[in-house]
Formats: sequence, structure tokens, C-alpha cells
Amino acid sequence: MKKIKSTFEFLVFESFEELSMEDQKLMNSAIEARKNAYAPYSNFKVGAAVLLDNNEVVIGNNQENASYPSGLCAERVAVFQAGAKFPGIVINKVAITATSEKYEVAKPAAPCGNCRQSMVEYEQKQKAPIEILMMGEKGKIIKCNSITDILPFAFDNSFL
Repeated sequence: MKKIKSTFEFLVFESFEELSMEDQKLMNSAIEARKNAYAPYSNFKVGAAVLLDNNEVVIGNNQENASYPSGLCAERVAVFQAGAKFPGIVINKVAITATSEKYEVAKPAAPCGNCRQSMVEYEQKQKAPIEILMMGEKGKIIKCNSITDILPFAFDNSFL
């Protein structure tokens, strides 16, 4: 038996103002996208914004459906739209923010497992890390250097 320890580093910003101007701009795009989320069942609105290597910003928001599995998360809406609209362009960063009509989201909202898997495949395909910024509607913001940081044992095409 061999014991292996896996760790990663991430940054915690105490406030929005601590972010770089580029990261503030991207997060503001995610906040705007969040406002148009369709979340009549959960009342939990998520916005995402993707910064591409060509400096384009592509947004997405969660789209719920009464048949719950038919909905789609904000992160996948944004990343899939970026892949469809700008195929082959490297994704540099993804910013995610969430709010609720039921309570105040005061901690960073991390992507679900499906979104992590979807985003990590783009990272693997482009052979370059995708930074990820996560925030609630207020409070601290977490920044990771790579999607693989939050999904270290990702499934990939080598298994197929």
C-alpha cells in the first residue's frame, strides 16, 4: 500500500475590490447574467461568465425545468456556448456567482459535479488550465488556478 496526499492552493479574497480589474469585470458579467436566470423552482439563480483567449466574454445562467434533469447549470450554458460560438479558442477563466430569493448567499458557490466534469474536459482538450472564480452574492471570493484543482480524479477519454 502507498499513501499519497493531494493538495492544491487557492486564493481567498475578502472583498470584490481585492480582485484585479480583469477579474472584477468578468465577475460583473456573471452577476449580470445571474439576473436573467430562469429558476422558478429552486429560486437559486446562478450566473457564469467565461473569458476567452481572444478577450471575448461569454455568459450563461441556470435554466431550470419542471422535469428537473432537463435543466442546465449556468457554468455549462456559458462553457458550451463559448465552445459553439468560438470553437478552438482557449478558455482562460470562468467566474461564477449565485443568489437566492430565500436567503442571502454569503459564501462562494462552487460548481456541481456535472459542471466540473464538463469544464475539465475543455481544460484537457485545450491543454491549458482554466482559472475559476467563485462567489455568492456577497462575501469572500475563491480563485483556483485550474478546474482540475477541484476535480483531481477527472474522467477523461483515456477510459473510453
